[in-house]
Amino acid sequence: MEAPTHTLENLFEQLGLDASPKMIDSFIGQHHLPEDVKLIDAPFWSPQQAQFLKEELREDADWAIAVDELNQRLHQS
Repeated sequence: MEAPTHTLENLFEQLGLDASPKMIDSFIGQHHLPEDVKLIDAPFWSPQQAQFLKEELREDADWAIAVDELNQRLHQS
């Protein structure tokens, strides 16, 4: 049995954020991260959101691909 594949939209829903493509693009446009700031250390996450992201990355869990995509998009210049 294959592990579920989560999308960026699913991740935004899991984080309690608006998951429409327009709002995802807006969020990413408003929350650019410098290269020296880790995704999990971004100041705009609630403690619960940051903990979820940290756990998913650490465990290389089902959400890791979507979290990696978000990380890349937030770090693009």
